[in-house]
Amino acid sequence: MGKRKKSSRKPAAPSAARRRQPLDTAFTCLFCNHDKSVTVRIDRKEGIAQLVCRVCDQRYQSKVNHLTEPVDIYSEWIDAADAAQKESQGHRRLATSSSRPAPAAPPSLDSDED
Repeated sequence: MGKRKKSSRKPAAPSAARRRQPLDTAFTCLFCNHDKSVTVRIDRKEGIAQLVCRVCDQRYQSKVNHLTEPVDIYSEWIDAADAAQKESQGHRRLATSSSRPAPAAPPSLDSDED
């Protein structure tokens, strides 16, 4: 019996399709809509991330772990802004509905004014 034939395949170099695209680090502000005005600074030693818009000075702060990336903090900021907006709309609805005068009751048929 003979030896096994050596494979003629060479190790494949990482192809362009398999390369990981780098994630964004500058984002669009939700409040002023300026492109690439929001930056995220992550301090892993302190366990805190800070998001700041350079144009409108909007700020957000969150806790981080060793897996957290800037895009994660941006997503949390979007979720927190949506939750705050829904909460404020809920309070407005309650306030406007309770401040409206009650509709006038229709005159009853059993009135003694006949």
